[in-house]
Amino acid sequence: MPLPIIAIPADTRIAEGTVWHAVKGQYIDAALKVARAMPLLVPALGAEADVDAVLERVDGVLLSGSVSNVHPELYGRPAGEKDGPFDPGRDGVSLPLIRRAIERGIPLLAICRGIQELNVALGGTLASEIQEQPGMWDHRMPETTDWDEAFAIRQTVNIREGSCMSRFLGRAGTIQVNSLHRQAISDIAPRLQVEALADDGTIEAVSVIDAKGFAIGVQWHPEYWAETDAPSRALFEAYGKALRDYAAARR
Repeated sequence: MPLPIIAIPADTRIAEGTVWHAVKGQYIDAALKVARAMPLLVPALGAEADVDAVLERVDGVLLSGSVSNVHPELYGRPAGEKDGPFDPGRDGVSLPLIRRAIERGIPLLAICRGIQELNVALGGTLASEIQEQPGMWDHRMPETTDWDEAFAIRQTVNIREGSCMSRFLGRAGTIQVNSLHRQAISDIAPRLQVEALADDGTIEAVSVIDAKGFAIGVQWHPEYWAETDAPSRALFEAYGKALRDYAAARR
């Protein structure tokens, strides 16, 4: 059986004096080597993207992290000085892609920026610079040029008993994850349920309540250690199984 195909919305980047549509290699590697899926990049075309044309041809959607943030106007507030950088081309692809994938029952895994896109797409809001709020941890990436250090597993997350995440990971209770974000879910979308929390109350994982299949978002970065860390591998393997089940049903 051929590998299932997944769509990954790209970021826009300026390099060599021109615009590139790109995704970090760590997401590609985790999808291919652990989920056992063939990734296809969807250009950040904004409103010009035909998301249904994409979804007709794929077996899943993976939403990656990024240095950019969802534009606040998309969840009802003006943009502040600290809210950027923004990527409207990606916003214009990811949000409708999320809604249509959920409607069609296409497996969806949303990571970091992806969980924030998922929340906004379904009617939730985001909080910026959460490390400045009383009682909140500093979840930002450490200042280092060593990527293994930047993505080091160092934070406790509490997986709720009976949650989708506990089933996919084979356990509830605490696990250790990495943390590289300065935004987080504020008001959770009505169609989402909390799957995991950090000790400071930050929402670290969600699922879509009425989803027809796999529809999970995590605030941490399981893709970076998907080949070596047991919880990270388990999540991508569960996603891969959902992809194969969906592909088989389509055929």
